[in-house]
Amino acid sequence: MLVQAVEHLVTNIVDFPDDVSVKSHESPRGELIRVRVNPEDIGRVIGRGGRTANALRTVVQALSDHKVRVDIMDVRK
Repeated sequence: MLVQAVEHLVTNIVDFPDDVSVKSHESPRGELIRVRVNPEDIGRVIGRGGRTANALRTVVQALSDHKVRVDIMDVRK
């Protein structure tokens, strides 16, 4: 459910929604959700001063009942 929620939020923010990829991984520190976007959209997803990224992390944490990290990357990495 979290992956679909993050994917829905991010695809509505970016200019290139076909390049959005959201995957979930388990790590020793909890769940990790990796969001990959087109390099031209990375600034749009992070936002001024990281406000959009922090808001996205807040929403994910509110939806979750366990520790979740959200990493935002561009498709080149």
